[in-house]
Amino acid sequence: MKHTWIAVGALFAALAVAIGAFGAHGLEGIVSSSMLENYETGVQYHMFHALGIIAVGLFATHQGVNGRLQAAALFMSVGIVIFSGSLYVMALTNMTWLGAITPIGGVSFIAGWVFLLVAALKR
Repeated sequence: MKHTWIAVGALFAALAVAIGAFGAHGLEGIVSSSMLENYETGVQYHMFHALGIIAVGLFATHQGVNGRLQAAALFMSVGIVIFSGSLYVMALTNMTWLGAITPIGGVSFIAGWVFLLVAALKR
């Protein structure tokens, strides 16, 4: 598990860089400035949580694998897909109703950090 989550986090980080570069070089002037801001927010949170997943994997190499760490990485991964993914799609398609599902990803991010907190305290 520990190495798998490090690999998943690294993959998410690489995707965040690629998606961010696409937004910076390919979307300016094509989407509105507010949609570009949404897109950039998605990239920011995507990268933060990719690094969080890597941290979970590194913590697992130190502490050992447990359900709390598994849950932390899983919730952060789901958060990237729902939170950042909905912002990307919304910016690219102007389907603003997708903003209604974005908070589900935000709650998933919070859950991931809480599971990591509990894992650290139970150490």
